[in-house]
Amino acid sequence: MYLISAYFDEKSGKMISEYIERIAEKTGNTFMTKNQVPPHLTISSLEARGEDVLLPHFEGLQMKAEISVFFATVGMFFPYVIYLAPVLNEQLLNLSKWIYKSFCEIPDVQISRFYKPFQWFPHVTLGKTLSQEEMRIAFEVMQNSFVPFEGRIVSLGLAKVNPHEDLCMIVPGRQGS
Repeated sequence: MYLISAYFDEKSGKMISEYIERIAEKTGNTFMTKNQVPPHLTISSLEARGEDVLLPHFEGLQMKAEISVFFATVGMFFPYVIYLAPVLNEQLLNLSKWIYKSFCEIPDVQISRFYKPFQWFPHVTLGKTLSQEEMRIAFEVMQNSFVPFEGRIVSLGLAKVNPHEDLCMIVPGRQGS
């Protein structure tokens, strides 16, 4: 499996990392920290026979500008994921459509139905594989520390998962490298 993910400006990334670390510390669930999962917003989840199928398409993309995001709330995917959710603004929706359109017609590439435009629920995972008690603690951590904030998406990356490995990054005004 491969992910196309958005990465954040330094200030936002640091804030999200602190939430991830605080949840890991308080719950004892170190899935995110142990696997060194960086703060990211997954735009697409792809199945492909290999990275060689995806890299030429990803490297040909050009991100036009940074994208503003407003993190408004904390949520849960039951039974074991806690996340930050940005407001789905026009820029995020267009990003989702653009990425989908760029990869949907590549032979032997399957896009997860959860990452298609109008089916995608943008979120930044803070804790994963949480037990019921860990979920309660994680929610309490966020209830006591979360304040809505604005950030920026400053790059896009193509990565392998399990373990996370970045394969290629693009930033506004430059193609993939």
